[in-house]
Amino acid sequence: FSAFPEGVEGIVQAYSACLPHIRFYGPTNFSPIVNHVARFAAQATQQEAASQYFILLIITDGVISDMDETRHAVVQASKLPMSIIIVGVGNADF
Repeated sequence: FSAFPEGVEGIVQAYSACLPHIRFYGPTNFSPIVNHVARFAAQATQQEAASQYFILLIITDGVISDMDETRHAVVQASKLPMSIIIVGVGNADF
């Protein structure tokens, strides 16, 4: 992804480049990816200097299938150096 510019424009370009190569399917479980990124953020808190902050951007075309697990994962991650942004695309009932 180093070929993409920084910022929002880079995110949009990376999304556009990946879109033709992915296949959407369900269920839409968010808790595994939230927990995965939270592990990286938790490791960052063990460093002497607070030098890392994580932003998890989830672009989804489906409604969350594991809402209880995702809610729990987000609450657990709330004390870590990370933010979670969820963007719904398409016609699902977000």
